[in-house]
Amino acid sequence: MKLVSFDQMRRIERESDAAGHTYAAMTERAGTAVAAAIQLRVGMKDKSVLLLVGPGNRGGDGLVAARVLRQAGAEVLCYLLHDRPDDPLLAAVREQGCFIANALDDNRFLALGRLAKSADVVVDALLDAGTAHPIEGDLAKILNIIKDEAKCRRELSETKELAEIPAVQTSPSVPAASVPLVVAVDGPTGLNYETGALDPSALPADLTVTFAYPKLGHFAFPGAFACGQLVVADIGIARKLADDVALEVTDAGMIRAMLPARPPDAHKGTFGKALIVAGSIYYPGAAALAAQAATRVGSGLVTLCPPRSIWSAVASKLTEVTYLPLPDDMGVLSENAVQVLAERIEGYQALLIGPGLSTKRETVAFVHRLLSIEPSIKKARIESEPRRLTLPPLVVDADALNALSEVADWAKHLPRLSILTPHPGEMARLMRAEDKSEIASDRIGVARRMAAQWGHIVILKGARSCCRLPISR
Repeated sequence: MKLVSFDQMRRIERESDAAGHTYAAMTERAGTAVAAAIQLRVGMKDKSVLLLVGPGNRGGDGLVAARVLRQAGAEVLCYLLHDRPDDPLLAAVREQGCFIANALDDNRFLALGRLAKSADVVVDALLDAGTAHPIEGDLAKILNIIKDEAKCRRELSETKELAEIPAVQTSPSVPAASVPLVVAVDGPTGLNYETGALDPSALPADLTVTFAYPKLGHFAFPGAFACGQLVVADIGIARKLADDVALEVTDAGMIRAMLPARPPDAHKGTFGKALIVAGSIYYPGAAALAAQAATRVGSGLVTLCPPRSIWSAVASKLTEVTYLPLPDDMGVLSENAVQVLAERIEGYQALLIGPGLSTKRETVAFVHRLLSIEPSIKKARIESEPRRLTLPPLVVDADALNALSEVADWAKHLPRLSILTPHPGEMARLMRAEDKSEIASDRIGVARRMAAQWGHIVILKGARSCCRLPISR
């Protein structure tokens, strides 16, 4: 599934409208999708739904949802942030007998407070995506009233649950309270759809229904926290209109399509050989986890190369892999391990190096020598210096990345299109960046720029990992 920016989504909607699938048709399908998503979670009979309706397209989506939910049997209460004169969507809601209130006529928002107390569902359809200005004034007051009411009802509900436990004594006069389901139309008001930044007054949602494609802000924190469960609804936009969008959300189907077919007469040699250089006396579990992961994703044969002194401990956890124990010095790989590895590396289709290696001097020298990088430390002369190794496709992780970061021109020493898997701290070291705030605030942009600069594939790890190739699609 494509992942779009605010401007890309607006362009796609314009082109859809010009092609005959009009804004009116998209609004009808969007509002219907919101109503359907709510009905999947809450039966509408005898339920009260409070719609917070803004002046733009999201408000229109909310009004369509209001009409559909009313037809499904809910009591629907529409609270307008501003007037929507001559709006046929509002007229259709009136015809269904929905209660309509206007913030402009609500003295001190007393009516809103009463409506919020009885609502089983609150739908945030206040502002269109991409609003960059701070939330203030009446809009901030409306959102804070809803947040305070939801918080109060949540606390009452938790108190009631405690009262049902015999060992906990509470006042019998505490009333029962149900927590309202908060639903965001496209995204919570106050979410920055480009960066994931969140306004302090934003109303966190339990469920967000967005349309056609998810937006960048839905996946970037802290905004992702405020989206709750994300549903992407089809509103009839032709897929070809997003053909030029490079970013995609990885899902199981996408990964499955990338994997090679597994014919019935296959054997372990059919699916390639992976070599893993990992582990130390400090982190033996990292070696075990890396090898286990390689077997689970379908590698035909996995060879794990841990330091000799931890081999027996790791082998006791793994029965599926083969082993090439490497020379070590006090539990960490020594520089001489390169010679042993050089004799066995031929025939492997992938090499992973780094998990749990440690940053000890001997291991850093091993990494530098394996990758034919001039060591940053003076090494003892080795009698038999091997020729430059021809490495298989390479994945560089963890402490191998830390070893690379000690060398200014490290990127040119790696095989073409090596895969780098840094977390933000390792990324900062590779970039020689003093301030990590740029990495946190623009993860996709940083991954894109560094992949292009280094000429390698970058996977910037985190709660939402970003993968970027060094070439544009």
